[in-house]
This record gives sequence, structure tokens and C-alpha cells, in this order.
Amino acid sequence: MKLSEFVEYAVVGFLLVAVVALLFGQALGQPILLGYVETGSMAPTIESGDGFVAVPAVLTNSPEAGDVVVFRAEELHGGGLTTHRVVRHTPEGYITRGDANPFTDQDNVEPPVRESQIVAEALLLNGEVVVVPGLGTGVQALQGAVGAVFGVFAGIPGLESLVRGEFSPALLVGIGGLLIVSSLLVDVLGTKRQPATRSRRRPNYLSVGVVLLVLVVLVSAPATISMVLGSGTTAVDIVSSQSPTENPLVVGPGESATVDYTVTNEGLIPMMTVVEPAHPDLTFGQNVFVVASREDATTTLTIRAPKETGAYTREFTEHRYVPLLPQSLILGLHDIHPWVAIFGIDLILVTGALVLGVVTLGVSPVRMRTSGRNISVVERLKRRFL
Repeated sequence: MKLSEFVEYAVVGFLLVAVVALLFGQALGQPILLGYVETGSMAPTIESGDGFVAVPAVLTNSPEAGDVVVFRAEELHGGGLTTHRVVRHTPEGYITRGDANPFTDQDNVEPPVRESQIVAEALLLNGEVVVVPGLGTGVQALQGAVGAVFGVFAGIPGLESLVRGEFSPALLVGIGGLLIVSSLLVDVLGTKRQPATRSRRRPNYLSVGVVLLVLVVLVSAPATISMVLGSGTTAVDIVSSQSPTENPLVVGPGESATVDYTVTNEGLIPMMTVVEPAHPDLTFGQNVFVVASREDATTTLTIRAPKETGAYTREFTEHRYVPLLPQSLILGLHDIHPWVAIFGIDLILVTGALVLGVVTLGVSPVRMRTSGRNISVVERLKRRFL
């Protein structure tokens, strides 16, 4: 393969990975590589419907004044992901504001943003946000189509029970039937196709192994990144005081405070969240949640104040998983280690991608040029999108 051809495939592959990552990120409520804004609060820097390059918070330093961050708001717009600029940092957290807004978020209802709430930062070049015009508008159109598809699949017998962590024989029968029908369709539609008998090293043929590898990466990598970046540690402060106030987190020495805690799913698919206290003074009314698309679940968080007066910080961790396995199995793997649970889910994704690829493409080399016109797939993609 020539260097120019390799560069072409690399560019197209990067674009495909970026698009798939964006769709997975939006579906799972976690920006991956790319994000977008739905309102004009960041105009004129980022107009409504424009996209931007999102750098995961785990790969960046602590935000500074002027940085544009994506954070999980508690009150703003009903909670959820918000993209605003950092104005300054205070001991309580970050003060943020949309470029088009006259007041900061904290002048309204949003408390100062803790660093644990920040999930990504917008990439800046020469102090300017790298904007992808119209990206969000296209994604929102795709979201409508994706939502319709999920609505259809939601009616498959057994799928709802699988999301609740229960295996259903009806679902296994449905998957088997789907694979059989897909195989028959491929056989019928592919009867006119002549089998490849020439060398697989011809430049206009691509090894099916390469295609399957790309398919596996496109399916598993964004989901893995979403589960890893969607998990994180949250801090909560409790004040042990001889003079308790109306603030529920300011209590007497040795007493307990109980507040509501909400788990939100901003994505398009159900997500399973496991909450783990990192200190014995923290207790949750419920530790495991399976939250449907665009929904939230609320439980109680009880914090016991130490007998010594003072301000104390307590932390807990959220682990998020795509519920492709029964809930009991995910919890069992999670008890071993969160990475083991992620690996088990990835195994299902990889297996499904391989089965789909083999059923659809077969095992013969894939021809990269059409029979009617001698134009490669890469060239056609370049002409259409670049």
C-alpha cells in the first residue's frame, strides 16, 4: 500500500472513529472526543448547534479562568451536562458563566462547580475554542432517528427484563432468529456476487480481518471510554458544629445529616450505576441504579459528622456500566474489580460486532471498488464529505 493510500485510509478512519465516538458519547451522556451545545448561552464563541473538541478531564490539568468546561450541573436547566466558561476559582469551587449570559451560574441557582463535576474541557488553540460548525444540529437529527430505532427494539420480548438484570429465553430466541434472518438475507442478496478467486493482495481488496478489527474498535472503544470517563469520585462536605444551622450539612458533633442524592442519565440508552462510599460515615439508601434514557433516580445520602468540631470532606465513587449483562453478573464482576466488569461488557460488544461482521460480510476479502465505476470507497467518501 502506498503512503498516500495509507494516509487516506487513516484520515477516513479517524473521521469514522470521531463520528462514532460522538454518537456513543451522546447516547451514553458522556462527551467523547467531540461535544456540542444545544442553546445560545455560549454565543458568539459557540453558537447553538455547533460542536467542539472535548478533552476528557482526566487528561487535563485543573481548569483556569478562561477555560471552557463541560460539567454536571446540579440545578442549572434541571441538572445535566452544561458547557460554560470558568470565570474564577474559589475555595467552594469554580464560578462559571455562559459567554452570552450577563450573570454567572452561581448568581442564579447553581452552586460552585466542584472539580469532580467537570468531565471535559473544550480544546483551545491560541486561546480560541476549536469549533465544528453545525455538528450538533446534525447529531440532534440523528438522535431522533436513533430514538426511533431504540423504540422499536424496546418492544423485543425479553429486552426490558435484560435491562432489569434478568435473563429471558424469549430474548435469546429473538437474537437467534435475527441472526438467521440476517444470514438468509445476505445469501439471497449476495447470490449475484462472484466469489473472489484472485490474490488477496490486490490493492482493491481489503482483508475481512481488517474490516472486522475496525468494526470491533468502533463499537467497543467509545463504549469503554464512556464507562471509564462516566465513572468518578464526588466529594461532599459535612460540618460538625456546636451551633447547627438550617443548612442540612451543618449538624451537631456526632449527629447525622440526610440529603437527597440523584443519579442522572443524560444518554439515549439505559445505564447502570453503582455508588460506593469511600468512608464509613457515608451511607446510601440505595447503591445500585438502572436509569432509563433521559431519566434520573433519587435516593438518600446519610452523612455522620465526627464528634470533633470542624469541616470534613467525604467522598464516594460512581461506577457506570452499559447494562448488556444481567445486573447480578455485572455486580459480581464489579465486586472483583470495576475493570473486570468493563471487560465482561466489552466481551459482549466485541462478540456481537464480530458475529454481525461475519454474517454481513462473510470471510472473503472485501472489494473496495464498485463494478460500475472504478472509484474506491475512500475516494467516494472524500468526494462526498471532504
